[in-house]
Amino acid sequence: MKTTLKLAIIAALAYSTTTFAAKEVTMTGEGKCLKCALKKAEKCQNVLEVKEGDKTKLYWLVGPVSKDYHHDNLCSGTKKITVTGEVKEEDGTSKIQVAKIEDAK
Repeated sequence: MKTTLKLAIIAALAYSTTTFAAKEVTMTGEGKCLKCALKKAEKCQNVLEVKEGDKTKLYWLVGPVSKDYHHDNLCSGTKKITVTGEVKEEDGTSKIQVAKIEDAK
């Protein structure tokens, strides 16, 4: 019984740690198409270019909200945008699961 309880507690802690690993953030930067504007891909892909100190970081924008925003806004040119979503590192790439995109004010 004690072993089962210990395993249940360990599993709950492990689950809570992974649940909180990704946090929602809001960032403003230059929205661009990875293919058309940056010439770094064979297919169109929304990205957000953000200045962090004296470096520039590129975040891939993923999910249905990003896809709906893409062709009318970023494929034809760059635009200053504000993005809200969860940031995750995947395959050496920073990706934002987009919850909201809007033109920066």
